[in-house]
Amino acid sequence: MQQNTIPAYIPPFDLHLFGMGQHWDLYRILGAHPVTEEDGRQGWRFAVWAPNAAAVSVVGSFNDWTPGSHPLYPVGVSGVWAGTAFDVAQGALYKFAVTTREGHVLTKTDPMAFRAELRPGNASVLWPLDNYEWNDGEWLRMRREEGLPFAKPVSMYEVHPGSWAWAGHEYGMFLDFRALADRLVPYVRDLGFTHIEFMPVAEHPLDQSWGYQTSHYFAPTSRYGAPEDLKYLVDRCHQEGIGVVLDWVPGHFPKDDWCLGRFDGTALYEHADPRKGEHPDWGTYIFNYGRHEVRNFLLANALYWFKEFHFDGLRIDAVASMLYLDYSRKEGEWIPNEHGGRENIEAVNLLRELNTVVHDQFPGAAMIAEESTSWPGVSRPTYTGGLGFSFKWNMGWMHDQLEYFSKEPVHRSWHHNSLTFSMLYAFTENFVLPISHDEVVHGKRALLAKMPGDYWQQFANMRLFLSYMWAHPGKKLIFMGSEFGQWNEWNCMAPLDWNLLDYPAHQGIMNTVRDLNRLLHEEPAMHEVDFEWQGFEWVDLHDWQSSILSFMRKDRNGTPVLWIFNFTPVVRQGYRVGCPAPGHWREIFNSDSEFYGGSNVGNYHGAVAQESGFGARWPYHLELTLPPLAAMAFKQ
Repeated sequence: MQQNTIPAYIPPFDLHLFGMGQHWDLYRILGAHPVTEEDGRQGWRFAVWAPNAAAVSVVGSFNDWTPGSHPLYPVGVSGVWAGTAFDVAQGALYKFAVTTREGHVLTKTDPMAFRAELRPGNASVLWPLDNYEWNDGEWLRMRREEGLPFAKPVSMYEVHPGSWAWAGHEYGMFLDFRALADRLVPYVRDLGFTHIEFMPVAEHPLDQSWGYQTSHYFAPTSRYGAPEDLKYLVDRCHQEGIGVVLDWVPGHFPKDDWCLGRFDGTALYEHADPRKGEHPDWGTYIFNYGRHEVRNFLLANALYWFKEFHFDGLRIDAVASMLYLDYSRKEGEWIPNEHGGRENIEAVNLLRELNTVVHDQFPGAAMIAEESTSWPGVSRPTYTGGLGFSFKWNMGWMHDQLEYFSKEPVHRSWHHNSLTFSMLYAFTENFVLPISHDEVVHGKRALLAKMPGDYWQQFANMRLFLSYMWAHPGKKLIFMGSEFGQWNEWNCMAPLDWNLLDYPAHQGIMNTVRDLNRLLHEEPAMHEVDFEWQGFEWVDLHDWQSSILSFMRKDRNGTPVLWIFNFTPVVRQGYRVGCPAPGHWREIFNSDSEFYGGSNVGNYHGAVAQESGFGARWPYHLELTLPPLAAMAFKQ
């Protein structure tokens, strides 16, 4: 058979770094790249890691998918196969034909492909990496110089690109990344969110997996356009002052026979023992975190999204499933670590190395853990024994608040501790308060539909919930549709119910979110000290019988914003709330305002503090009218 490739040179130092698991630009060595030879010929260099293969060749639309037509050649003893072809062009579909030692031929997609075929096809697509001219240099400079936004306002808007809005009326008529840039970016800017968090955009075969079963780790999904279109979207966000966070899934990958699983006929990317290499919940493979080359694959992929797409953060999915060897496993279904414990030491080391490298190479970029257990120090530096994440999702807060708000107000006094318990641990981590897609799907109902009471009370509860969330210490995240009170739980096969914005009550929820974000930006007390006790002080947490809470958020200088919450539909006249200083206290927010769809009960321009024997702790008090199912904020 005619040989249509020649051996390709890969520098030994690159192979050395790969063998050590420390080649941060691995995707520029492996995969498919356009090259120009010394004689001027232009072609594509292919390289793939398949150490246990007997032979590897490139098959594709250019050779009728014929194994052996375009062979690759072993590069020393590195386990890498490489070759250069001159009869292929950009846009061609290709895969690797991997011959196992038993003589079986496996057809595999390129683990480092930069573009993939639209499902139901699954081939890789020849596509260059350097194909976009960025215009966000000022944003990147500010991010690098200012560092992580610990003392800045952060409110994230979580988006599933395929169901935010459609370009037509049928499923599959998605907005592409450029159309999203034109519609989504102005929308998010108008509402005052600081970041967009995208659910996974790496290529995945099944729409209903929402991207959490990734098949092409380096290829943005072709559902929404080309890789440079995603770059354009991120660029537009940055030019409008909006950060972009990406969901990233290093915990597992699908078993489809055309992607990473049993890549060269052996357990290459996954652990060979199913007790460590297969996930019982999701029917997927688990990466072998102890193998240098696999660690390098994941580390280089994380850095790829920062380097090549300028993302500002990664939200790591299902961190708990990585940390524990017995996660979702019964006795006898898991292997203890070398010390006899349940901790996955190899995964811990990967996460620590990942966070260290990202923070070193991209100052100001955020690493966010979705971690649902009490693992200590998730968002603490690695040199103190922590995992090194920037932020951790506060899953406990989320469960407690949703449980509390599901109660009819008449029963809430018996569950008062659900509101206050989170403050016992609020400063043990750098927390994000999440109301994510997971809370509004699979029968859990939309956020508005979770609220009890009649129609008016449901909207009032919704505004109260959002107000308590924004007032509580921690950064914020809500899922798309929650900002205007979608009734239906999220369906990835349908767009959001935008027609609801024709109704004043839903407009009121959107106005509430917009003003809460405005307060978050304008009032330093609302964001400067999110992760220390100095930024928070209870005023009164003991009035459980009336289901009323009050506390202060404070900036670095101690200047407070006073918040009062009435979790019942009863108007409270002449209610006394302690305050630290005399003078006039202006009402700067009231979720019962008619502007938000409320009953407009409140204190108009505010109240004057009076001296009193209210308690030794508070030399002054305000006498207020508390609106029903509402939150109020006051500033001296």
